[in-house]
Amino acid sequence: MKKMQIFEPAMCCSTGLCGVGVDTELLRITTVLNSLKKNGIEVDRFNLTNAPIEFVNNKAVNDFLNTKGVDELPATVLDGEILITGRYPSNEEFEKLLNIPINFLGEQPKGFKIIPQGSGACGCSDGNCC
Repeated sequence: MKKMQIFEPAMCCSTGLCGVGVDTELLRITTVLNSLKKNGIEVDRFNLTNAPIEFVNNKAVNDFLNTKGVDELPATVLDGEILITGRYPSNEEFEKLLNIPINFLGEQPKGFKIIPQGSGACGCSDGNCC
């Protein structure tokens, strides 16, 4: 089985879904990864805030950060090779890269109200993140 890892920029919590605003792309990725897990497909997800040692221990990611910097995150790694940077994989890319049926990705979220994040902050306070 292929091993996929996603290395994300620093966020206040493991999913980035805390606070008053909802980033639809983070919601999609969280939904996809949860659906994959339910179907027996594990994708490791590392946030620079919560798992910095993973960035250090992965040579490809460490080299990438030293040359490109954190502004190019997220980075998607498949079997040790960085394949996608600066964005998350699309659903179709997950399907092709992991060689799985599209229905493994689950039903995508629809019909919710988006509250923009004015300052870019997640809204967590006193360390009370999700």
